[in-house]
Amino acid sequence: MAMSAWMIVAMKTLFGILACVMFATLLWATSMDGLASCIDLRDKWFVVALINFYINFAIIGAWIVYKESSLIRAAVLISIAIILGSVITCGYIALQFFKLSPEESSNDPFYFVLVRHQKRDALEHMRRPSIVTARVIISLLGFLMLGTFIYTFVVHGSPMRVSTCMIAVVIDFYFHVVALSVWVAYKESSWISAFFWILSLVCCGSIATCVYIVKQLFYLSPQQHVSLVLVNNSNTNLLTSDPLLMANTNA
Repeated sequence: MAMSAWMIVAMKTLFGILACVMFATLLWATSMDGLASCIDLRDKWFVVALINFYINFAIIGAWIVYKESSLIRAAVLISIAIILGSVITCGYIALQFFKLSPEESSNDPFYFVLVRHQKRDALEHMRRPSIVTARVIISLLGFLMLGTFIYTFVVHGSPMRVSTCMIAVVIDFYFHVVALSVWVAYKESSWISAFFWILSLVCCGSIATCVYIVKQLFYLSPQQHVSLVLVNNSNTNLLTSDPLLMANTNA
């Protein structure tokens, strides 16, 4: 209980600070170069950075859509996050920790932050996205990033300059890496394995993110719910079997 309370405070503080820092970074980047001149799609490495960022963002955004009971609210959040990036996503994650009830906090706070809160009957009748489809989509995103990086490096060489806007995009990207790293640490039963994957996320970006998620999806059978990829092995059956964890009804 004490460990969970300490961890929840740490997560609230971490993601709250990240959201504030990213907001300040966006203000700095736009004040230095201006928004129009900051976004230069002629800079091929800036495009690579954007693709790298938006692949990780798309994965976190898919989780936000899953978490929200209202598609309209999810669409508004995603639309704003496309512009403000980790200001919204980190703030959203911090909010999920603030919304935990005492019972949820004492049981498994990360589980309740990750899964969608709803009644058992709503969950059982919810339309199930295909595991195979998810594997294909995430794999294609990984190959897209790998191909873009190789092509840009071969054709254009190393980046000649680093713009203010690119710095902001890279910071934004790594704040999402922090969020994904927390999830990986929760998923992995071994700290050695968790360290390896987190290091891969830091060094290889969204390519490693896609590889890791596809790997986790292959642990699931096509008949299982794709949302099970969110939880660790000890909680795989909790979505359908544990009445205590399914007692939450708030949308």
